[in-house]
Amino acid sequence: MLPEYRTIYQGGEDEIVEKKSRFIATVIPVENEEEALEFIEKTKKKYWDARHNCFAYVIGERGQLQRCSDDGEPNGTAGKPMLDVLLGNELRNVAVVVTRYFGGTLLGTGGLVRAYSQAVKAGLQASVVITKILGVKLHIETDYTTFGKIQYILAQRELKILDTVYTDKVELEVLIPKTELEQVMHAITEGTNAQADMTPKEECYYAEIDGVPTVLE
Repeated sequence: MLPEYRTIYQGGEDEIVEKKSRFIATVIPVENEEEALEFIEKTKKKYWDARHNCFAYVIGERGQLQRCSDDGEPNGTAGKPMLDVLLGNELRNVAVVVTRYFGGTLLGTGGLVRAYSQAVKAGLQASVVITKILGVKLHIETDYTTFGKIQYILAQRELKILDTVYTDKVELEVLIPKTELEQVMHAITEGTNAQADMTPKEECYYAEIDGVPTVLE
């Protein structure tokens, strides 16, 4: 699994108007091609009376699967520019459909490329874009004397505590980027004179959403 990648947490919809043609962009997160194709068909049914429903999607943490369609527009004027916007934003596991209602005026090749690109950008701005980080849940047990030192070390690194249990000792669960795990454990060992017991637990992807670390899977 990648240490991190950008994706969509919550899809969105927006539209632009170019020479009376409406370009409606609908963006959603997808996990596989089946979800992407279902979304495309659903959108085509919703906008059944539109002239075009062009699409693009990128699936896989490394963008292994990439597809796009001009859906009747001149070759290379819709799907590819849409896909280029997704790739330019380094997005993964995302699909977008841009629906066009023709306004009666031809836009030309360059005009179409710009319109479809701008529509996707508008759709992304209406969505919630996140960076998924591969993390490890670290379980820490310590006494009250060293608890403050651990809090200080975590705060320095802007690491968030998921849970705290107070009994005759203090138990913490902390979400740490996998790439920083060894450094953090070393810092805690040094800072507490090895007075803290640490156990790495399961790996998971998480993201900062409204300033709160949210476990995604």
